[in-house]
Amino acid sequence: MTTVQKIKEIEDEMARTQKNKATSYHLGLLKAKLAKLRRELLTPSGGGGGGAGGPGFDVARTGIASVGFVGFPSVGKSTLMSKLTGTHSEVAAYEFTTLTSVPGTLRLHGSPIQIIDLPGIIEGAKDGKGRGRQVIAVARTCNLIFIVLDVLKPLVDKRILEDELEGFGIRLNKKPPNVTVRKKEKGGIAITNTVPLTNIDQDEIKAVLSEYKLANCDVAIREPGCTADDLVDVIEGNRVYIPCIYIDAISIEELDLLYKIPHSVPISSKEWLNIDELLDALWKALDLVRIYTKPRGLAPDYSSPVVLKRHAATVEDFCNAIHKEIAKQLKYAIVWGTSAKHSRGQKVGLDHELQDEDVVHIVKK
Repeated sequence: MTTVQKIKEIEDEMARTQKNKATSYHLGLLKAKLAKLRRELLTPSGGGGGGAGGPGFDVARTGIASVGFVGFPSVGKSTLMSKLTGTHSEVAAYEFTTLTSVPGTLRLHGSPIQIIDLPGIIEGAKDGKGRGRQVIAVARTCNLIFIVLDVLKPLVDKRILEDELEGFGIRLNKKPPNVTVRKKEKGGIAITNTVPLTNIDQDEIKAVLSEYKLANCDVAIREPGCTADDLVDVIEGNRVYIPCIYIDAISIEELDLLYKIPHSVPISSKEWLNIDELLDALWKALDLVRIYTKPRGLAPDYSSPVVLKRHAATVEDFCNAIHKEIAKQLKYAIVWGTSAKHSRGQKVGLDHELQDEDVVHIVKK
């Protein structure tokens, strides 16, 4: 029996099994077995199966962040890519026009952002159909994913595409679950939780641990609504958590309906409608901040911001982004903007947290 057949057999058995106290241990075992089989399928022993390798799929990274276009063939990815970046990506009214990864650069708020037009995927991509494994492997490395939906069946396509990406270990618009599993030499299994266990019980937890041969470990659950899938994700340790924006290529009459899809931005590439909102959503999802430099005796330079991740935007991060020696030579920095206490500027040290559009002047020792 092939791995794909084993996966289908387990999925069918899970669908037949009603969840209750008597079946929770069995379901936990099935979920853990399913995750292990998917790992085996995506990273076969021959090597390289889970990577983004293959002609035309490896992309040299440029810019401050990368955004990957994911969708079924012929839904308008290439048209939007070409208009946003000016990079030619083959466009035609038939499927599988794009056969390789096509990179381009979008300049947004003075910052270069790499846009990658990926070949269209088909249902079963996570199982290797249509070179889907290579396509989704590139998507795993992106900072943001644009899922482009067919306006005629957006909810159906959304469900299928999410399932394909989930099967490859990509978690969309989610954060890593607040669950820890710590191995130990002896002492058996100890389970603690600081929140009620509403979607998983101790039998299910023990079943998952048993499948992974974890007989001695401490499990701490602090995640509200934690599920067996969350526990499996933590144990597997190879999941990626990526923000996602859903794009619907629409006519103006369909705008109100499609706004009801969470994280969705309806646009029209042909009529160039609602593109500003798409770019605003892109910037917000990447969670970036722009910091402007101010040379001594001169006005701030607003043309070339230093762009940082919001969670790594201290004065030290700012200095390191320019040159790693600057932080060592810093006496203090003067900051103007949201993070400063005074409108006239504030003297700060390396650990000061900067906010979007702050202006910074460095004073060396």
